[in-house]
Amino acid sequence: MRSTDVKRRRRWPRLRWAAAGVVCVAAAATGALVLLGDGEGPAAPRALTSDEVNRLAVTRFLNYQAEGRAVTISVPNVDGGLVITASVDYRTHTGYGVVRGTGRDTSSDGLIRWTASTVLVHPMTDPPAVVPASPPESGWYSRPLLTSGMTLDSALAIVLDLGSDRPDNAALLPQNGATWLGREQVRGQRTDIMNGPRAEADSGAEAPGTGTDTSGTVRYWIGSDGTMYRVEVDIASAPEPVVLDFDTQAYVPVEPLPGATPTP
Repeated sequence: MRSTDVKRRRRWPRLRWAAAGVVCVAAAATGALVLLGDGEGPAAPRALTSDEVNRLAVTRFLNYQAEGRAVTISVPNVDGGLVITASVDYRTHTGYGVVRGTGRDTSSDGLIRWTASTVLVHPMTDPPAVVPASPPESGWYSRPLLTSGMTLDSALAIVLDLGSDRPDNAALLPQNGATWLGREQVRGQRTDIMNGPRAEADSGAEAPGTGTDTSGTVRYWIGSDGTMYRVEVDIASAPEPVVLDFDTQAYVPVEPLPGATPTP
């Protein structure tokens, strides 16, 4: 494992989680989510209980413990949108998936692999439903991962940062305004929806996707054991939130690219 990867992952526990709150459409956010309490109608945001704080603090660590998670990344775009059906290895911080687009974004169809610094794409006119277990050895095009101005790359960076090699500091969450929004069923799992951290430019605190153009609150759908089932992130370059849905398909181990020669 590269020392730079370890250094990047360990930076998180020292960060101060900033207060969630500044959202472009804050007044409508709760209503749009249609969040329900215990069958009593729409839930009002409230402070987290100690159990909820602990589950939010360990949710990224559980992704790391699992080694990898299957995820579907929905990236909105004014010209259509992209859906990436992927697997993310949280030990190596590498993603591998199939990209399918709608509207003008169909030109992006194919396979994709990414790290915190690099994106590899393999164009295909008719991509498979799920990624092949053994990736192609040729036909990959390489470019740097951009952390601002490009919604796709911001989403890719964010999903990589949803795994950490240790729990986050639970004591700082309530101090910085993390809140409970309601409950919702996600693929048969009962989850609590919680506002989590967001970047605070003048404090050095960073949200998931360190250095990305995150513009608002990060919302987590978390199960009773701390498992992360969904994340929504407001990104400055996107017309709607990016949605990350976990366990939407079987996890495919992210294998290296033996002999692959990326094209710049």
